Amino acid sequence: MNELLLIVLAYLIGSIPTAVWVSRYFFDIDIRDYGSGNAGATNTFRVLGSKWGSFVMVIDIIKGVVATSLYIVLPYYMADEWARTNLMIGLGLSAVIGHIFPIWAGFRGGKGVATLLGMAVAIQPLVAICCIGVFLLVLYLTRFVSLSSILAGISFMVFILFIFNEKEPLYRIFAVLVALMVVLTHQKNIGRILKGTESKVPILKYRDRRKQRRNAE
Repeated sequence: MNELLLIVLAYLIGSIPTAVWVSRYFFDIDIRDYGSGNAGATNTFRVLGSKWGSFVMVIDIIKGVVATSLYIVLPYYMADEWARTNLMIGLGLSAVIGHIFPIWAGFRGGKGVATLLGMAVAIQPLVAICCIGVFLLVLYLTRFVSLSSILAGISFMVFILFIFNEKEPLYRIFAVLVALMVVLTHQKNIGRILKGTESKVPILKYRDRRKQRRNAE
């Protein structure tokens, strides 16, 4: 019974529609009416800029960390790693579902990548840091948040299965599910990237200007 209440609470935490509330409170718009129509960090980067996109991303990551860490209110899970892992994955996935289908925003949310990353930070912090490195590197090179998210999700599976060679079957299954979820929720983005119509986020503009000046010369 206690576990069920925590899973419900994790869903409610994940349901906090950061992008929607930010767009409504500070810009008097609904972020879902612009760009890709998603209420996530990627679309916030695209529509509201890097400042607010970064803010939304950080809060959505924190949602995942907090929701996944709710197990600490049940002390008997501290001594059983297998049971704790099960519960953490259940809590984290509940938060991700909340982000995708938020009860506070008409069940129209984002793709859950940032919240999924927060979940990974709580469960496997070292692997999560490596994935953040992949995300930032791809973002720096391409300025595609969607591509950065996809490759970070796939790298999570690669790190778990091959680099760190995690032996726990539950972790391995979870890693594969993460990669599949990220790819499936970004199918439209993949199509736009292949067509060359995917929007780039407004960062590193000074770098781009320097390149343009050099090319003009």
